[in-house]
Amino acid sequence: MRMRIAQVAPLCESVPPKLYGGTERVVSYLTEELVRLGHQVTLFASGDSNTSATLVTACREALRLGTCRDHLAPHLGMVEQVAARAREFDVIHFHISPLHFPVMRRLPNAAHVTTLHGRLDLEELQPLYREFADMPVVSISDAQRQPLPEAGWISTVHHGLPRDLFRFQPTADGYLAFLGRISPEKRVDRAIAIATACRVPLRIAAKIDEADREYFEHDIAPLLDNRLVEFIGEIGERDKGAFLGGAKALLFPIDWPEPFGLVMIEAMACGVPVIAFPGGSVEEIIEQGVNGFVVGSIEEASYAVRQIDRIDRRKCRERFERRFTARRMATEYVNVYRELAATRSGRVA
Repeated sequence: MRMRIAQVAPLCESVPPKLYGGTERVVSYLTEELVRLGHQVTLFASGDSNTSATLVTACREALRLGTCRDHLAPHLGMVEQVAARAREFDVIHFHISPLHFPVMRRLPNAAHVTTLHGRLDLEELQPLYREFADMPVVSISDAQRQPLPEAGWISTVHHGLPRDLFRFQPTADGYLAFLGRISPEKRVDRAIAIATACRVPLRIAAKIDEADREYFEHDIAPLLDNRLVEFIGEIGERDKGAFLGGAKALLFPIDWPEPFGLVMIEAMACGVPVIAFPGGSVEEIIEQGVNGFVVGSIEEASYAVRQIDRIDRRKCRERFERRFTARRMATEYVNVYRELAATRSGRVA
């Protein structure tokens, strides 16, 4: 049955983002797959977004790229836009938690769901989600739920990528890769230590937010004076496949409860195994010795690098195709939408 679905995206990046932006990228993959499945989709997002759905613009361009100084204002305006049109949709899917919670509580006939994309192990979130336990929410990993058992969980849906977004690359060029963001919890310093310990070149493609600029300059920049390390900076979607696909392994040496870690499945799609430290979703995604290794120290990671050629890159790709495609993600969300719509209408979808 064809559904009328609203997708409500963050406005900090376009959908899809021009450069870094995990949530907006997932919203794009989901939106496009829902359209391919035959659903009528309306996307609330920044005006520079690119979609085959009907685009409703909440601001002219992505907030990170523009001159907007108060990011809350356009988001609240978008929530009001969505609320005013709520009757037009069978279900509204929010990706901007928790801004819309008070409004949607007062629209009891509107079927809606919220995917929580960020970290939830913050003390101040506990009273908020206790108060709004009636808001149906979806986790992006089972581990993400642990700090907030009182939230209104209705499902876990792992992220997915379009099946043909990245090409399988059966051979590597002999370097290790780090892709993502420079921040204390991402631990690029560990990646540098691993590469140095096993004497394998490391290429770092990473965004530096202004909030992390001092950390980069004080803690990370001195480590880049290393003949094994090449710092590339932030890269866009079109460069990811070649960057990841040429790597012997992706290093994911996190030091926080990662909600999902999109880069892990991007690497798998290229056939690249992942060497990761435990935390959050890691052990839901990495199958030990099949698509990578979960390690507990620099020494264990260095040993894993030396063993990495034992992993069949084709099996990494097979695991991606079996578990982490956008089609699988969209199908699971449609099941969630139908249940919510049926509950609101008092009938079985």
